[in-house]
Amino acid sequence: MSENDTKELTIDVKDLSMEKEQYIEDLLRYLEEQLQQIEISRSGNRIELTVPSTMSNRVIKLRIKKYLHRQNLTDKYRPISYNSSDIKGYIIKEKRSLELTYY
Repeated sequence: MSENDTKELTIDVKDLSMEKEQYIEDLLRYLEEQLQQIEISRSGNRIELTVPSTMSNRVIKLRIKKYLHRQNLTDKYRPISYNSSDIKGYIIKEKRSLELTYY
């Protein structure tokens, strides 16, 4: 892929890595199997993806959601998109839960 035909996306997996490091390895393997046209590299708690510019960002988000569903983690985590001036991508955050107790 040439430089002008690609775009960079970042997935921040800090919250997921606190749970279990194996989830990150499985996520990398799952994305490689599902999307052969992307290039994946990992540095710490960030996963850098080089994807074709024609590929929608929504495809990546759907694959992350599908992975979380297969691992039964949808009750605890969700992908959130973020768009800063220099970084575009997703962050996998732990869901907030509200516990109500009655007397």
